[in-house]
Amino acid sequence: MADLARGCAFLGSGGGGDPQATLIELEAYSGGDFSVELLDAESLDDDALVAPCGWIGAPTVSAEKLPSGQEALLGLRKLEARLGRRVDAVFPIEIGGSNGLAPILLALRAGVPLVDCDGMGRAFPESQMVILNVCGISASPAVLTDDKGNCVIIEAADNVSEERIARAVATVLGASCHLMEYSLSGSQTKAFALPGTVSDALAIGRSIRVGRDCGGDPFASLFAALKSSRQFSKAGVLFDGKIIDIQRETKGGFSLGKAIIEAAGGGARLEIDFKNENLVARLDGVVRAIVPDLITIVDRETAETIVTERLKYGQRVRVVGASAPLALRTPEALAILGPSALGIATPYQEIEVLNGWT
Repeated sequence: MADLARGCAFLGSGGGGDPQATLIELEAYSGGDFSVELLDAESLDDDALVAPCGWIGAPTVSAEKLPSGQEALLGLRKLEARLGRRVDAVFPIEIGGSNGLAPILLALRAGVPLVDCDGMGRAFPESQMVILNVCGISASPAVLTDDKGNCVIIEAADNVSEERIARAVATVLGASCHLMEYSLSGSQTKAFALPGTVSDALAIGRSIRVGRDCGGDPFASLFAALKSSRQFSKAGVLFDGKIIDIQRETKGGFSLGKAIIEAAGGGARLEIDFKNENLVARLDGVVRAIVPDLITIVDRETAETIVTERLKYGQRVRVVGASAPLALRTPEALAILGPSALGIATPYQEIEVLNGWT
């Protein structure tokens, strides 16, 4: 589980919440002794009811606001009551950060399997930025639950409206709550969800640990795992240096800001803008990576991911970039989750093209 948490943190591109808190919650719930069935999506019955889930809110808040542990199961039961049938399986709406682990806790409590897929291949700041939306799946009914037992069910006119309403509700509920949305059938899961991302996250996290434990280079091990992954095959180091400035605020249910990293000895600077997740990296004003491709800041010695809420002045880091799943790079997907959808004027260009990776 620690390997999976490490891999989910990397795929969060700085966001999705710090998975360590969810890892602790899993260990506390189970005593560290548990198993969850991991299903290949292709093994689902076509008429199965599958429920993606995760948390919505600002990572800066979720780092301090502890859950009750009952939010996800309450949300699942409310969804089942609304739809009039039992949920057959769950999967992460986003594999990045703590949201990659959250469905495992729900699978344990509800006694259902986890599907080896997700809806984003990373983490995104807004809930409509999901491949299921691109493919025409409705987010409604969406079910939000908080640590006090409050529950809100949203039936929105469209998926952008669902995000706006859910964000406003989440802010009222303390800027961090559980969200179930985009429920779909087994056949739709097979057709639209991004396959193999739970396994990819596990392999990525394991590679970093094994690289360190064997006395080797964890970055070489990490890049080998990324190259052989199903979804993230182009990757490399974008920058190496020290954080010299952090600008960060929590606003409107998001963690917004900028990290400025300077090369050793001064000179070149890399600036990273984030909105929960790292969105664009500019080296001396020139774009080196941009959403939906992954931009992850890691400790330069251990290769452990540093999520946006834990970035600090003086940290020695490397910035690692990786290609987004191909499904996120289509014109239809970019219109929903690309730079323009996040208010970035720079058009999308593939990270491997920007950096000359083969």
